[in-house]
Amino acid sequence: MNDLYKALGDISSIRKQMARSTEFRGYGPATLAATGGFAILAAGMQGFWLPYPVNHIRAYLGIWILTAILSAALAGAQMYTRARRIHSGLSDEMIRMAVEQFLPAIGAGLLLTIVLLRYVPSSSWMLPGMWQIIFSLGVFSSCRFLPRPMVAAGIWYLLTGLGCVALGGDRALSPWAMGLPFGVGQLLVAMVLLLNRSEDGDEA
Repeated sequence: MNDLYKALGDISSIRKQMARSTEFRGYGPATLAATGGFAILAAGMQGFWLPYPVNHIRAYLGIWILTAILSAALAGAQMYTRARRIHSGLSDEMIRMAVEQFLPAIGAGLLLTIVLLRYVPSSSWMLPGMWQIIFSLGVFSSCRFLPRPMVAAGIWYLLTGLGCVALGGDRALSPWAMGLPFGVGQLLVAMVLLLNRSEDGDEA
């Protein structure tokens, strides 16, 4: 039995090593472009229903957190089905690896939001910029198993996040301070994936 357990352990290690050295193709360009559309739509909704977000910070957070949840649910569902089809036997390891790359960023963003709202609500205007900076770290972390040009998306989110923080005060809560960075950023991610699929002869 010990030999059997050792053999199973070796197989598991080999599968994990193969997953780490394989480019992840579970992200679909069209789906990620759609999440960029969600960001633009959310910005339009905020501009129409919430012209003064600084006075309604919880409603502002509600719009963008709901947008993030919907985008993550759509991307996650498509990632699961696509990875199952493309990566076949390695799909579980590949999906787990993809999720693990972004979990620290998601956790950090959630905790930062809670801390700012609970202890320094006057600094809540920093949240859009900080979200973008944290998201950029998740993108950078994922770059090792995605197409190399994906680093451009990480740089985009980092620069837009810093620019949003530099705006300071109420201007940082503008609907387009979130809508444009994430709308353009997700379209950039989709474009990188689409071009890489075309170069490899894979489906778009």
